[in-house]
Amino acid sequence: MRIDLHCHSTASDGTDTPAELVRHAAAAGLDVVALTDHDTTRGYADAIGALPEGLTLVTGAELSCRVDGVSMHMLAYLFDPEEPALLAERELVRDDRVPRAKGMVAKLNALGVPVSWEQVERIAGGGSVGRPHVATALVELGVVPTVSDAFTEQWLADGGRAYVAKHETDPFELIRLVKAAGGVCVFAHPAAAKRGRTVPEFRIAEMAEAGLDGIEVDHMDHDLDARARLRGLAKELGLLVTGSSDYHGSRKTVALGAYTTDPEVYGEITRRAAGAFPVPGAGGA
Repeated sequence: MRIDLHCHSTASDGTDTPAELVRHAAAAGLDVVALTDHDTTRGYADAIGALPEGLTLVTGAELSCRVDGVSMHMLAYLFDPEEPALLAERELVRDDRVPRAKGMVAKLNALGVPVSWEQVERIAGGGSVGRPHVATALVELGVVPTVSDAFTEQWLADGGRAYVAKHETDPFELIRLVKAAGGVCVFAHPAAAKRGRTVPEFRIAEMAEAGLDGIEVDHMDHDLDARARLRGLAKELGLLVTGSSDYHGSRKTVALGAYTTDPEVYGEITRRAAGAFPVPGAGGA
């Protein structure tokens, strides 16, 4: 089995619609794909409606957190999307995304960059707006050559000249909320140092004690040394190890299935989940 547990659609900052994502996942030879858009579940229905026969969909989300002033992302899988407490927290985070993006536009304008909110809104296309949309605007304007080049201290990285903070959940509270909604929690790309400061290992140990299920190890932003260190940490803490592409369509160069999760780990995730079930494809439209 080929299993990719971290993918984005136009419901947040990917460039494939949810329907296109599942069709592309099947064409890439995947058996299981997770839809994990940022702080939203809006793409579920379209993905399920187009799900090809032979492909299983794991519903999830990549949720924004902050601990000790460090921004981090938590992958939540197979939770009940209508559970009131978790839904309310997701809405708080999502609703803060628009004023945050407008704040980044204002900072960029003050730096002499002629980006506009209308441009960012067009790029987002109705999705959950975020920094990648602002970064894409910088690419369109020729300010930076790629989206990744916008995530530097000069521009949009944490603490960068045009960075604006947003509402982010305490990860310990988020773990509690996801568990109460029947979901499974995996810390996304915990050693992605090029994105900014990373969460220290003692905090990950505390999260493991609080119910964290796993850490994403095999990821494009982790070099071989980081992966080896994270595998050792996962073994020490009794955490599951996942791998995934963090696919964003044409917004990033990584391909679907570039990194995958072991079928036994996937089986354990589904066994632990109580809020939702994986959806088997029956031949979508």
